[in-house]
Amino acid sequence: MADNTIDRIAKATPPGLAKRVRGLSDRAIAWLFVGPSILLLLAINIFPLIWTIRLSFTNFRVNRFNAPIEFIGLRNYERILSDPDVWKTMQATAHFLFWTIFLQVLIGFALAYLINKKFKGNDLWTTIIVLPMMLSPAVVGNFWTFLYQPQIGLFNYVVGFFSGIDPSSFSMIGSIHLAPWAIVIVDTWMWTPFVMLICLAGLRSIPDSIYEAAEIDRASKWRQFWTLTVPMVLPFLMLAVLFRGIENFKMFDLVVQLTGGGPGSITTLTSIDLKREAFEKWRTGYASAYAVILFVTVFGMASIYVKSLNKVKDR
Repeated sequence: MADNTIDRIAKATPPGLAKRVRGLSDRAIAWLFVGPSILLLLAINIFPLIWTIRLSFTNFRVNRFNAPIEFIGLRNYERILSDPDVWKTMQATAHFLFWTIFLQVLIGFALAYLINKKFKGNDLWTTIIVLPMMLSPAVVGNFWTFLYQPQIGLFNYVVGFFSGIDPSSFSMIGSIHLAPWAIVIVDTWMWTPFVMLICLAGLRSIPDSIYEAAEIDRASKWRQFWTLTVPMVLPFLMLAVLFRGIENFKMFDLVVQLTGGGPGSITTLTSIDLKREAFEKWRTGYASAYAVILFVTVFGMASIYVKSLNKVKDR
């Protein structure tokens, strides 16, 4: 069937085109297939990046399209780096990054370690744990907004049941002290399964012969854990941290659904602040400079981190 189709295509090919194709080298044929993908990549990723960098040196406002565009040099960058409100959003983002990654790695590795132990219902529990990761952030945000309601939300009643506190006496998303932790809890609940799966892959890649040799040497379970399990799973843990760090640095939809950046500006992350500058205040040039700074920050930190990850893998 396939041979007949190929023969029909070959017969339908014009003789001139067939001769030109036969004369192409393997490298030319490879570029013929890869070329469209590269052009698409340039159009979707590279060109917008270059255009954003260009706009970051101007006073361009997209709602004043007919106004003359002035080149103002590094003024936008100076304003951003000297703005205390920007540094507050950076601090809020750093708080969110640290605690979500810390909790997700800790809980994710613990779950992976437990699931790696074969027991009845292993596959069922793995599927149940992975369910939150399959949901849309918008759905998760609405779901947890309902759970966080002081009067009818289940979360407050659970906290009140174990602590004796009146469930209606506090609001997770309405308090400046609790709102950041409300976001951390939801993101940890949603993305811990992702870290768990990566850690589980690392645990199952360790050969059983290594543990058998350690038992022959009379190494305790605790010593096996710290000298064998942790070092061999460490590259997988670092990879999970890299993925979650990049994703959480640009977190937007979940926070918007839960708190909208409030109360006040306590949960305003850099992504939310950037969106407001670009699409509410219409400071396009300023927002472009803001985006470039965030891109350089993430790219630089990720590059340094990847070098550390490669060193750990090569040990």
